Amino acid sequence: MTPKVVSFLASGQGTNFSAAAEKIKSGYIKARLGILVSDNDAPALRKAESFGMKSFLVNPKDYSSKQDYEDEMIRLFREHKSSLIVAAGYMRILSPRFVRAFQNRIINVHPSLLPAFPGREAQRQALDYGVKVTGCTTHFIDEGTDTGPIIMQSAIPLLQSDNIASISKKIRAEEHKILSESIKLFCEDRLKIIN
Repeated sequence: MTPKVVSFLASGQGTNFSAAAEKIKSGYIKARLGILVSDNDAPALRKAESFGMKSFLVNPKDYSSKQDYEDEMIRLFREHKSSLIVAAGYMRILSPRFVRAFQNRIINVHPSLLPAFPGREAQRQALDYGVKVTGCTTHFIDEGTDTGPIIMQSAIPLLQSDNIASISKKIRAEEHKILSESIKLFCEDRLKIIN
């Protein structure tokens, strides 16, 4: 069986990307590293280079429309034969058109137990709401915001002493685990979406 090609979208430090890329590099996930695309000059671009990957800065400001911007990303992912696209800290909402171009082949990691606290600042939402347990979720991206089929979740207790920084650190450690495991399941053809 030909190994799947796993490519990434990232907007920030690239910690989730690095954790997953290391699992691919080590052979734990039977796949090949594809490309990394960022929407800004993010540290993730340098991390991609350290893995020997091609990385691309596709800045939305350089395009006259969101469609033109996404067309360039679609072209890059197709040109590099991406079997799976992993949104690892990518801070833009993908259009339905982009999602349809890679239907059921885009995985996102989100810092809450979806469907609770979708969208931005999930950790703050959890703190403000006063929940006793929060966590993270991997899911397929669909045409909604954090509404796609859930793959894996990991729960962590919220302590009274917790703040945004401490919650974020605990959640990030769990995100690294479940994102890698979700990619592994995809690459082994062990995920099935049941409508």
